[in-house]
Amino acid sequence: MPTQIADIIVPEIFSAYVAENSLVSTALFQSGVLVRNNLMQQYLQAGAPSFTVPFWQDLPDTEANIGTDNPADIATPLKVTARDLVVRKSFVNQSWAQMDLANDLSGSNALERVQSRVSAYWARQWEFRLIASLLGVLYSNVANNNSDMVNDVSGATGTVTVPGTNVTVPANTFNGVAVINTALTIGDRLSDMKAIACHSYIYGEMLKNDEIQYFKPSDNSMVIPTYKGMAVIVDDNLTTATAGVYVTILFGPGAVGFGLSEPVSGFGTEVYRYPSFGNGAGETALFSRWNLALHPLGMSWNDGTGANAVAGPSPVMADLSNPAHWTRAVSQRKSIPIAFLISK
Repeated sequence: MPTQIADIIVPEIFSAYVAENSLVSTALFQSGVLVRNNLMQQYLQAGAPSFTVPFWQDLPDTEANIGTDNPADIATPLKVTARDLVVRKSFVNQSWAQMDLANDLSGSNALERVQSRVSAYWARQWEFRLIASLLGVLYSNVANNNSDMVNDVSGATGTVTVPGTNVTVPANTFNGVAVINTALTIGDRLSDMKAIACHSYIYGEMLKNDEIQYFKPSDNSMVIPTYKGMAVIVDDNLTTATAGVYVTILFGPGAVGFGLSEPVSGFGTEVYRYPSFGNGAGETALFSRWNLALHPLGMSWNDGTGANAVAGPSPVMADLSNPAHWTRAVSQRKSIPIAFLISK
């Protein structure tokens, strides 16, 4: 019998390896978009499907007092206020199995291949869930906040000139001018934008226009494509209900907080043998389980009611992209380092 996955996996070490690589070795983390939140990490180990994170509001921009020499002029101290936002937990798992006879016949071990790809699988899952959450934030912003985080050029007419060139392009397509105007939705903090997520079609336009440059972090872990200095994340879920219209998302540093932990049971990684399966030939299965909190800064989650209620113990991706579950928790648009471009 070939070497089994149970002989080469130590669950505690394997879980730590998966956690490190599935988040850290991604463009999302390398760009600073994702920031591990210690409070979120701590609450993942507590009960309840969600938890509340308090935060301080910024100091208001009230004009400063002008000092006088009159003792009767008494300054009234201002106050700083606190608010809170609700973060939803997700309890996720996946498993893979091999029939031992298939290994004998093929001369290789399928689960050894699985072992080498588990981190990449979870990295993609986190990205899918993040994109779904951000689409929910987009639709909530359109419905509730007068689209102040959105630059929709998909219905624009005429042309625009590409910055630094004499080339003109249709105004309703993805272009540098539209990206700058999208960043300007956050006002004087536009230079904070450090990453851009786009559909592969939009990425293709960047490549055709020779606008992509490549950055290699000092740890040599990966090569990151960049667009106008922003790390590029490509995800084909960034579409709208209209064919040929795409969503591009700009992020500032710390735009998304996350926490990731094994289940409270401690069985994050488990290898299980089914010796009777295959009429006694046997099967080996690898189970991987995570508790996850992945939350856009400045937004608050609610489980919804009626048709919009989360049906199970964790939201699925359709729940995450539902605007009914997202509410702005901060008072200023500038406090949310996220912006959306809708284009053809």
